[in-house]
Amino acid sequence: MTVFGNLKPAGLAALAAGAALALAACSPTPSEAPGSTSATSAPAATQSTLTASPSPSASPNTSATVGAVVEGFPQQLLPLMPGATVVSSSFDKASTPATAALVATVGAPPAAVLDFYTKTLEGQGFKAVPGDAVGAVASKDFVRGDNETVNVAVVEAAGVSTFTIGANVAAESAK
Repeated sequence: MTVFGNLKPAGLAALAAGAALALAACSPTPSEAPGSTSATSAPAATQSTLTASPSPSASPNTSATVGAVVEGFPQQLLPLMPGATVVSSSFDKASTPATAALVATVGAPPAAVLDFYTKTLEGQGFKAVPGDAVGAVASKDFVRGDNETVNVAVVEAAGVSTFTIGANVAAESAK
């Protein structure tokens, strides 16, 4: 197996596949689609908001939020694409390397999302790893130095791209 820095391509593919699965889990089912009707659908005024329980493996230092960029998130390093709406974000600066994740939607094609983040990350010294997809999912991996990695994965449905960014970066990079 060829080693790129300290990363193995199979590991990067697994990371991208995991991001794709996470995105698929976030996609609405036909009964959840906007404007759909179902015998099990509750009126909007009585629907409750579900909150996921914390992951048993989550670090106690991880901050996460839904619908906004979490406080402390490295926005200089991982800016939100113009026109995008945040679905969720998390950040753990106490881990080594620091970890950040962002899920957002935008009315742009997956190629435009990958292009924006490729230019942004390469401008900060990251190198793109060859390949632009894992199966049918648009996905791009980036590395910097020996242990900094970023993955951007994008799926599109009904003209809306949902993208996930997962990053492991040096603590000094996450400021």
